[in-house]
Amino acid sequence: MEIGEVLMWLVTPLLEYLGPHAPGETFPFFFTLEIFQKSFVAALLVTAVSGYLGSFLLIRNLALIGDGIAHVAFGGVAVGIVLGAFSPLWYALFFSIISSILIHELQFREILTGDASIAIFLTGVLALGLVVLKIWGGGITSDIEGYLFGNILLVYGESFELIVVMGIFSMVFLWFFHPILLATAIDPISVKIQGIPVREIGVLFSIITAIVVVSMVQFIGTLLVTALLVTPAATSQMVGRSFRSCIIWAQFFGLSATILGIYLSSEHETGTGAMIALVSASIFMAVAVTKTILLPLLDTDSFAQ
Repeated sequence: MEIGEVLMWLVTPLLEYLGPHAPGETFPFFFTLEIFQKSFVAALLVTAVSGYLGSFLLIRNLALIGDGIAHVAFGGVAVGIVLGAFSPLWYALFFSIISSILIHELQFREILTGDASIAIFLTGVLALGLVVLKIWGGGITSDIEGYLFGNILLVYGESFELIVVMGIFSMVFLWFFHPILLATAIDPISVKIQGIPVREIGVLFSIITAIVVVSMVQFIGTLLVTALLVTPAATSQMVGRSFRSCIIWAQFFGLSATILGIYLSSEHETGTGAMIALVSASIFMAVAVTKTILLPLLDTDSFAQ
């Protein structure tokens, strides 16, 4: 039995129990129909992982790498589709891992800054994908748009299994290497003096980043990856009092945006990725306004009294 099947065997009874209580006309299908259940579970799993990873990306000043790798992933998807691949995500994974390692090495060896190398790979591989699609793939089709803007119903079969494996593997890695990743982000020189292989850990972290980004592509879209990789983590930094609490808040904000985004998109027949991104940005704005305007006003009023 594959990992995805085991996961569905564990969560399906809970989903079917919650189904009758889910609001709306279309949204309950995500709790009762198998193809919708798989899409929903994959989205929640990847969202939880992205909240964890995004917190590390922010303290490493790598907020843009998710967007860059996502565009690289689209180039890989385009090549895979043109070559007739059953699951283009494998090509996206290959292109993304190679690019993330090269970006890390260019930055680590101080050949280029992180932003410059990200920009080069972003535009180069994205352009490759667009050219390949134009010449051999018939241009931007509806399937291609699904990878650009996100289509949760693309998550099925081999894609579902691949996403589940990537999500679980990434979560285990981040949990196991949490202390080392945090230490290398805060004080890499001291960590290196202690004999910890900072460069190798950085390469592994880059690979995990690529894996998580590729796992997000199908339901959020390559153009909107930042909505779940960075926005929830940025929102959490306004309310969290420690790094651990920031991770928990990032997962909470991300899962809230995903669930509410899927509900709204299913009921109003809009793109899944765009709606999730909109909800995520709205949560950020609500927290930011509360933190920077409303709370100071309340404190001022209390002081005046």
